[in-house]
Amino acid sequence: MGQAANKPRRSEGEAIARAKYIRGSKQKLNLVAQLIRGKDAERALLDLEFSTRRMSNEVKKVLEAAIANAENNHDMDVDRLYVSEAYVGRQLVMKRFRARARGRGAGIQKPFSNLTIVVKEREE
Repeated sequence: MGQAANKPRRSEGEAIARAKYIRGSKQKLNLVAQLIRGKDAERALLDLEFSTRRMSNEVKKVLEAAIANAENNHDMDVDRLYVSEAYVGRQLVMKRFRARARGRGAGIQKPFSNLTIVVKEREE
């Protein structure tokens, strides 16, 4: 009895890494994810290293994890990897308030995001 094993959602030549609860909006995170889509893994790491956006550090960590997953779990060649997908999802929003004049309050939203990076091996 029991449930049958689920099929893997990714194909054989892919490695994936995810990060949840990244502090920042999905729009800002997506700007950095756009920077690396379709690029070679080495080039993407260099672009993230010298990017001035705060989110680039988080994206770099996830990309390094995806590269490590590809090397250790899937026996892929690191030199032939490229970023096939990099997408961002919405997570929860912390709601706070700030006291304002005359006893009023103003709402503050502190959003969180998810990030998923998929790397593939380039066929040559």
